[in-house]
Order: sequence, then structure tokens, then C-alpha cells
Amino acid sequence: MTSDDEKRLKEGLVLPLMEDFYTLQGEGFNTGKAACFLRIGGCDVGCNWCDVKESWNVSDFPLTPVEEIIQKTLIFPARAVVITGGEPLLYNMDPLCRGLKEHGIQTYLETSGSCPVTGSWNWICVSPKKEAPPLDDLLAKADELKVIISDLHDFQWAESNKQGVRESCYLFLQPEWSRRNEVTPLIVKYILTHPEWRISIQSHKYMGIP
Repeated sequence: MTSDDEKRLKEGLVLPLMEDFYTLQGEGFNTGKAACFLRIGGCDVGCNWCDVKESWNVSDFPLTPVEEIIQKTLIFPARAVVITGGEPLLYNMDPLCRGLKEHGIQTYLETSGSCPVTGSWNWICVSPKKEAPPLDDLLAKADELKVIISDLHDFQWAESNKQGVRESCYLFLQPEWSRRNEVTPLIVKYILTHPEWRISIQSHKYMGIP
């Protein structure tokens, strides 16, 4: 990476775009809604159960000009873009969000909450990870808290993160995909006694869509 590349990356004028695709949101509050997904490469967490581990190494992905990324989103009819990763907040999201909003596109963020927030968002979903706990300031901005449940200890992790969100924040427990058969009944039982939570199912995987 040249010094000019580093400067443009720091300014958010280019981003390591891994992939872009048009599909239905499969998880959480906005399940079923059509959106363009932008997956940004690079991750500072590295969960052992991550289902997109190929996104971790930022050097695998070309630095793509933000103007080019925005143009990719405009060919789709839905005026909604979900920005995910990896961890998109490793980078300056201000130019991308500003450009999307100039075209009337709503911006949805999927983040672990481990990095300070940049960009202007219509919706922030925080999925906190124990390996790099979310920042208090970002957790307080969450519209949706989505906690992955892999074992019984994760319920305590979910409750500890609930203390940092606003009263209006939607609360979701989502089974870790590889253990869904074992974990889903535990989540159902937990929500029956803690009804402030909802269950999130990775419906896109059942439908066979991205």
C-alpha cells in the first residue's frame, strides 16, 4: 500500500470492499427487507465461529473508491444499504454514508461495537463479542442489540450488554449457526422467562440466499 493509498483510506475515500450483493436481510429486526449489502474487509475481533472468516485479512481486498462503491448500490431498486464486515468501523465511514444519503439511500450498520462510530446511520445493530467488548458510547447508540448464543454463559454476556443500551433498543438472542439445534431450545426457554428479548434466526441460511 502506497502512502497515498494510506492517506485516502484514512480519509475514507477508498475502502477494502470484499463483496457487494443484493438480497433480503436475514437476521434481527429488519428480517425480510430487501437491501444492498456491502461487506468491508478487515476484522479486529476474529471469532472462532465466524461464518465469514475470509473477510478478516484486509490485504486480500482491493481499495475501492467510495464513488465506485456508491454506484454499485444504485442499480438496485431498494433504497437501503447494509454495511457489514469484517468490522466496517475500522475505517472512516463518513464519505460513504454522506454519498449514499445524497442519493436518498438509508444506511444500516452491522458492527461489533469495538471501534468508535463514524458515518451517519439510520440504524445501528451492535453484535457484541467477548474478544473485543463494545465501547460504551457506541453501545448507547444501538437501535438493535443482537447477541450470539453459543452456550449457557452467553446469556450472562447478553444481560451485561443490555445494561448499556437505551430503553428503546430492540434486544435479540441469536443461536450460533453450527450449534443451532442445541442452542435454539435454550433461547426459547430463556425468552419465555425474560420476555424483553426476542429470538433472531438466520433465515437467509434456511432460504439458501446470501
